[in-house]
Amino acid sequence: MANKAQSPRAKKRVEEQAVPKVRLFGLPKLRPFLAPYKWMFLAMIVGTVLVGVFNTILPLFQQYAFDNFIEKGTMDGILPFTLLYVLCLVATMVLDYIASYNCSRIEMYVLRDMRRTVFNHLQTLSVSYFNVNSVGRIHARVMSDTSNISSIISWDVYQGGWNVTYILSAVVIMLALNWVLALCVIVIIPLVALASCYFQRRLTILNRRVREINSEITGGFNEGITGVETSKTLAVEDKLDRRFFNNTNRMHRQATRLGHNRALFYTIISFASSVALALVLWYGGILTMEDIGFLGTLTVFMTYAQGVMSPVQWTVDAIADLITVKVNVERVTTLLNTKSDVADTPEVEAKYGDTFNPKTENWEPLYGDIEFKDVTFKYPDGEEYVLEHFNLKVPQGTNVAIVGETGAGKSTLVNLVCRFFEPTEGQVLIDGRDARERSVGWLHSHIGYVLQTPHLFSGTVRENLLYGKEDATDEQLMAACRSVNADRIINRLDKGLDSVVGEGGNTLSTGEKQLLSFARAILADPAIFVLDEATSSIDTITEHLIQEAIEKLMQGRTSFVIAHRLSTIRSADVILVVQNGKIVERGKHEELLKKRGYYYNLYIKQFREEKVKSAMNG
Repeated sequence: MANKAQSPRAKKRVEEQAVPKVRLFGLPKLRPFLAPYKWMFLAMIVGTVLVGVFNTILPLFQQYAFDNFIEKGTMDGILPFTLLYVLCLVATMVLDYIASYNCSRIEMYVLRDMRRTVFNHLQTLSVSYFNVNSVGRIHARVMSDTSNISSIISWDVYQGGWNVTYILSAVVIMLALNWVLALCVIVIIPLVALASCYFQRRLTILNRRVREINSEITGGFNEGITGVETSKTLAVEDKLDRRFFNNTNRMHRQATRLGHNRALFYTIISFASSVALALVLWYGGILTMEDIGFLGTLTVFMTYAQGVMSPVQWTVDAIADLITVKVNVERVTTLLNTKSDVADTPEVEAKYGDTFNPKTENWEPLYGDIEFKDVTFKYPDGEEYVLEHFNLKVPQGTNVAIVGETGAGKSTLVNLVCRFFEPTEGQVLIDGRDARERSVGWLHSHIGYVLQTPHLFSGTVRENLLYGKEDATDEQLMAACRSVNADRIINRLDKGLDSVVGEGGNTLSTGEKQLLSFARAILADPAIFVLDEATSSIDTITEHLIQEAIEKLMQGRTSFVIAHRLSTIRSADVILVVQNGKIVERGKHEELLKKRGYYYNLYIKQFREEKVKSAMNG
């Protein structure tokens, strides 16, 4: 069977996942994040290696004590012995502090730098990237992946350095003391390593299953609470309960298997240590019977037999983590290597600066003359052309209204004017020059955009309004609010401008958030206004008040109004009618009504609906 053709959206997702293999666990790609902290990394490695060496040497003090004090029954030389032992303990603690402190610093610094870099890069990507990548996927890159990477390259390297040093040092010392007795311990190590590899794989699979089921349980719990009204009106409580019951049962079964395998794994490690200890005691006992002076050496072997097995287990786990982390590295580096569909050329950046370092001194004023010149366009994740050889001149101060049914594609022109997308062919001219000849930042700084779904940032009312103009005074803030009737919101709040709006503005109603969005856009004093069905969330009375204010504010400014209520755009200079993603009609309100085409039918339909609604309310 022939393979079905993939959509552009699917292809883009596949491209993001189909990244080349990363060697050395992906660590070379982390060099830009590790390089600034190479001395911390070196201090951590040296510290943890020395701690491992000292931990391995400490059992030798037991041997010396048995051979020179206990066996001989004398205390001669106990003071220098004790001082040296205490000195080794102090050195171990100091080195361990230095290593762990630098390990913590590396984790926090690398995590901070990676998250900053990823977040900043996301700000430079075009709208099309966010159209084809869900918030959950992006959030995982910024939070989960970066957290895993920073944790593993710090604490796993720290633990791994100690474990490897301890194992190698212990093996060397045991072989030097008695190679036959050393083999009694060493022969167990490969078996522990194999068991660790086997169980590590099983535990990883079971852990993944538990996390997946837990996500389903969390989602079901969230739906059961947030959708309580819907579930009650549909009388589906029993269905939700059964689904939740089944998920928790699955969670119980998988968690039980996970616990069983984990317990079995630790039991095997403990058993291996006991076997090694038994072999040491058996053969060491024979040697001690032949030579009573061997007792001190036997205590060293007993310590290593018990202590060397856990480091083997943790070393296998650390290697598995390093292998696993390459997936996180690939996903983060793939995101950082993603290029924006809308990007300034090096020449433009050199003159106008970039998103985070704008050269505002080189920014020219924007007047608002806009021209679509033979523009052909299709969305990056679409297959059909939305515009073909489209031409339209919008002189400064022109009010352009864009109408059409829901989902008709009314935002296309606005997206091109704002450079959220680039034309597939042709040009969008701003003040007679191709928009691509000047920076995205320059253009966006002259645009006031009010969305259909208003968004406020966490913080106070004042902080949200200052996004429109950073140096605005309280008088200017209140004047902007009064112009759109938003001052009544501030007067109602306990702390006025200093009132906290909550996450996404959730302490305010949708209409109140919309009014503050209007005020924020007005503060920016933009040359171009874009209103994307901006009054659809506001009651009719408030809408009339805002409409009057908008008409005054738009005088002399170029504006694009994506309209839901056709009665609000009758005075527009030009109305563009969109159907199925195509502009099918254009003209003034009266001209379009005379044509008795699509706009006429749309207007009459809405007029009748509003009349019926008014009669029912009146």
